[in-house]
Amino acid sequence: MGLSTPNSKPQTSDSIPRDAKIYIAGHLGLVGSGIRRALERHGYTNLLGKSRNEVDLINQQSVEKFFTEEKPDYVVLVAAKVGGIVANSTYRGQFIYENMMIEMNVIHAAKVHGVKKLLFLGSSCIYPKMAPQPMVEEHLLTGPLEPTNEPYAIAKIAGIRLCDAYNRQYGTNFISAMPTNMYGPGDNYHPENSHVMPAFIRRMHLAKCVDNEDWDSIRAIYSHEKAQKNTKTEQPDKKHLVEWLAASGINQLQTSDSKLQTELSCWGSGSPFREFLYSDDLAEACVFLLENINYADVAFEDSTGTVQSHVNVGSGTEITIKELAETVADVVGFEGDIEWDTSRPDGTPRKLMDSSKLRKLGWEPRVELREGIARAYADFKTRYCS
Repeated sequence: MGLSTPNSKPQTSDSIPRDAKIYIAGHLGLVGSGIRRALERHGYTNLLGKSRNEVDLINQQSVEKFFTEEKPDYVVLVAAKVGGIVANSTYRGQFIYENMMIEMNVIHAAKVHGVKKLLFLGSSCIYPKMAPQPMVEEHLLTGPLEPTNEPYAIAKIAGIRLCDAYNRQYGTNFISAMPTNMYGPGDNYHPENSHVMPAFIRRMHLAKCVDNEDWDSIRAIYSHEKAQKNTKTEQPDKKHLVEWLAASGINQLQTSDSKLQTELSCWGSGSPFREFLYSDDLAEACVFLLENINYADVAFEDSTGTVQSHVNVGSGTEITIKELAETVADVVGFEGDIEWDTSRPDGTPRKLMDSSKLRKLGWEPRVELREGIARAYADFKTRYCS
């Protein structure tokens, strides 16, 4: 197979019939649900999704049975165990094991059952901690990873390399997209396992409720989260809610003039830079890749002679974590103090991706950060506050 050079124009891709069976592995999550909506907008009518109770992607027999029965034509592999810096540091064994099993099982089954094209979604954390900025696709495997999310990153790198290996050995058409930090409707607002954007939205909203002495709204969110864990609980009194809020770094302090002041404590210094992409923008990028891009369009040899083929998907703009917190606070309407706990880790100092390769192929994002945060906050209120 001849290899193209980076940023080359795509070859003609086989068109996808609108009734082709497209399996979205992970269709219930932030990214998967966005991709499903995007495919529906583009007229696709035979979309397939299964919950973990229906198909356990960690179990090879379960995956094989599913592919044998359903015979999907195309696969979008979004399913993964994900989380923020706390979850990645705490559940290191689960993150590497579960993600590698999901990838190995689904990618292998797609090869065995003759899937026409598979799109695998990774993460920007695949790049070295101190990679040059902005990060280009060629930076993969050129240095040590960020320790706090190394297990997850290693699993995602394994998925990329498996797609490359199968393409070269078996002639499959498996492509990989590496999104930057995602946020949007359907995000995970878990108090411990969420990423930075939904964590800020949840905590800023709760802090605003404390500021407004809106304990009924706080109690409703508390009950909603307990229900998600299938934990039965009595209606909590104010003292219990204050303790619960403190676990999220939200405290109501008394000032020298006996007034109450709400303070929100955040991890780290707030100085790291991060790039964010609205989930619907990523979804449109995924549809674009499925419809227009084949492995041969993006595969190339890097300076070491290693064949690479993954594609970065990012907004191209970055913001410090401190600026992000201030922006979310402004959108949400929290006017209290934000304190930074520098005893906590910052993570990678900067993670800006160079997405010029995909832009030259014909895609670009549309939703600006502040507008996206407002949309995400509206989704949070609909799901947790109504």
